[in-house]
Amino acid sequence: MSPTFASLRYPNYRLWFAGALVANTGTWMQRVAQDWLVLTELSDDSGVAVGLVTALQFLPTLLLGAWAGVLADRLPRRALLAATQAGQGVLALGLGALVLSGRAELWHVYVFATLLGVVSALDAPARQTFVAELVPPERLSNAVGLNAASFNAARLIGPGLAGLLIAAVGSGWVFVINGLSFGATILSLVMMRRSELHRVDRATGSRRGQLRAGLRYVRRRTDIMVIMAVMAVVSTFGLNFQLTSAMMARTEFGRGAGEYGIIGSVLAIGSLSGALLAARRERPRVRLVIGAAFAFGLAMAVQSVMPTYWTYVVMSIPVGLASLTMMTAANSAIQVSTPPEMRGRVMALYMVVFIGATPIGSPIIGWIGEVFGARWSVAVGGIASMAVALAAAVWAKRAWHVEVRYHLRSRPLLEVRHPTPAVERAAREEARLALAAERTRDDATAA
Repeated sequence: MSPTFASLRYPNYRLWFAGALVANTGTWMQRVAQDWLVLTELSDDSGVAVGLVTALQFLPTLLLGAWAGVLADRLPRRALLAATQAGQGVLALGLGALVLSGRAELWHVYVFATLLGVVSALDAPARQTFVAELVPPERLSNAVGLNAASFNAARLIGPGLAGLLIAAVGSGWVFVINGLSFGATILSLVMMRRSELHRVDRATGSRRGQLRAGLRYVRRRTDIMVIMAVMAVVSTFGLNFQLTSAMMARTEFGRGAGEYGIIGSVLAIGSLSGALLAARRERPRVRLVIGAAFAFGLAMAVQSVMPTYWTYVVMSIPVGLASLTMMTAANSAIQVSTPPEMRGRVMALYMVVFIGATPIGSPIIGWIGEVFGARWSVAVGGIASMAVALAAAVWAKRAWHVEVRYHLRSRPLLEVRHPTPAVERAAREEARLALAAERTRDDATAA
């Protein structure tokens, strides 16, 4: 089997991959339908209203994400995921029924977005870390990359299909289809062979102490801190594709739901390519996150000045490629280098920074689009992403003594030397010793 798809040789992972592909397709369909419903039916082309819905959907991650990580480290993740996936399905069906009844109002969407955000906040760290129970440790990076490929294969199908369905039967049925799609994930969890699940160490001790331990661990890991800082800025200002694509399609190019869906599907072509390339990397580094963030910002800046709808659509491919390379590298770098019993809390803190930035950024980007025009909502994301990537690169060069060399007449053209043994390995060893000390205290308390 190709190294890109190595994790698919494990039956439990194959089940998870297939179920997630179906559910993710439904999720992307709902995202498109929800934004289009708010923009065209429940408001007067209000970018602020769309941004507020997005913010409400991701705000619970900012508030509850850290505690959700504690749950992911303490509870059986398979059972926790079955409950959260069922909850998301019920909420999608409820919103669909409300829209189909013709009684939906804007505040209804606000309420459902908030409730969905609460369930998603509990779901995210468990879903991100459950993959470690499906494959051996040496395949974890590959499995994370394939998870991203599944998510973006769904993005390739979902938005375009949603656009066609909205035009044909309306947004309500799209919500219903999404609700039913979560049954695929639940079925995959039920069908898994328990004997083939890989044992992962779980946290012990008090929940309050566990949360503090996670925060201390992240604070000692400067590589993780850099990743989180970059992803926080990029997520706040750059990763608002649902909002910016809707505004560009509707107000800049005068297009409809079908063309809006096409933008999302073409974006996914680049994203899927980035995910498949990421699946081949055994150990992504911080420098890849920084470089991909800069490339993403540059691609967005160019996209913002594209003169026609179709040139804008074509530029979605490099935007998607760079964004997915960045996100998958960040996810893999953190998961692979974090101890199993700490992984849920660290990933939860990462999700708080990554997804929790959306409630801050979406209304701002929506306001920029309304006041200055849709193109500026895209351009600001690109400029902010390039700025944080350059700042992170300068900081890393000074703090880690990174050496960057250019070779104009030989390969490689760009050489980056990172003295990990001298700097980052020491930081990781300090974090490991601190974690070992906390385990000893927990064992003494339990005794």
